[in-house]
Amino acid sequence: MTRYAHVLGLVQPGCGVIAEAFERNFTDHHELGAGFSLYVDGEQVVDIWGGTADRASGRPWDGSTLQLVFSTTKGAAAICVAQLVESGALSYDDLVEQHWPTLVAAQSTGLTVGQLLSHQAGLIAFDRRLSFDEVCAVTPVVEALEVQTPFWTPGADHGYHALTYGWLAGELLRRIDGRSIGTFFAEEVAGPLGLDFWIGLPEQEESRVSTLQLAPAPTDPAEIAMIQQSMGRGTHGYRALSLDGTIRMAPVNHFNTRELHATEMAAANGITNAGSLARMYAATIGAVDGIRLFGDDTLAMARAERVSGPDLTLIKPTRFGAGFWLHNVSTPMIQDGSFGHAGAGGSLGFANPELGIGYGYVMNQMGGGLTGDPRTINLNNAVLASLK
Repeated sequence: MTRYAHVLGLVQPGCGVIAEAFERNFTDHHELGAGFSLYVDGEQVVDIWGGTADRASGRPWDGSTLQLVFSTTKGAAAICVAQLVESGALSYDDLVEQHWPTLVAAQSTGLTVGQLLSHQAGLIAFDRRLSFDEVCAVTPVVEALEVQTPFWTPGADHGYHALTYGWLAGELLRRIDGRSIGTFFAEEVAGPLGLDFWIGLPEQEESRVSTLQLAPAPTDPAEIAMIQQSMGRGTHGYRALSLDGTIRMAPVNHFNTRELHATEMAAANGITNAGSLARMYAATIGAVDGIRLFGDDTLAMARAERVSGPDLTLIKPTRFGAGFWLHNVSTPMIQDGSFGHAGAGGSLGFANPELGIGYGYVMNQMGGGLTGDPRTINLNNAVLASLK
């Protein structure tokens, strides 16, 4: 492999174009520290990393570095629910009320599990004011969601449940299986596959976590106006993304704190590396070292489009399966048929069964949006070129 300033790790023959693209992210797109991995037909062909894990100390990004991946966590939560479907304990067509009768939004509304997972419940936030510590305790959030009046008629529209998705999916799973979603994920997904991936990070792993760097503040008036329209105080976006300001990224970034790393926030606080992210997705579409997470029938139901079009939270078109973000213009995942999830700032994990790939990208320098950015587009193009 050609020696690059920011590329360490594994690059199989024929994948050099991916290493080149990864290097360009540092030279052309202001990358700080990052990792990228690709599985093809169940085999890892790329697992690379480079840069700086912590700007203040200069700690380098190495093979043991972990990264918080924001909403990329939602794909892991969706996989957990899909495993319940695979086992027969749950159906996407089940009424949520069957499993969670005390959820007011589901009572007599006909809200299905599939609708809940595809951001149709209307529970993007809650009116009860909770402290940061109460949010991290999880139970107060679940109790607030149970009595919350939906922001729209459940099942009639969709809007991104940026943070509440994880607690909704997690409580549904707990009521069926008995385990918290972090424990379920550790025992049924991460453990069998040997992943470095946690929803609720053990304290002994904390020193491995890279430090997030916020994106520069926008200066373009049109961009500022667009952000205010979708995420200004009082909007659905503001309420969904911050729980009315309880979860902050400035002046203190809660996502860099031990308290937030330790809780089970299955919508936004997964901590992993690129190799584990790609391996997890590879195991949704085929066997990886003899392990597959669920079969083709469940896969077809999980990635089938359930909603598409204008999103009441993000004020732009989104497209969802049963908890998975589907390929579209705002979240490019190479081509149609891809399913997975992007995270705030740029992280991305997905699979495409037609191409036979599992893909993982993590980084600590946040980009300027919720979804994919020039770095992932650059890597996507390189992956396609490597497959030809």
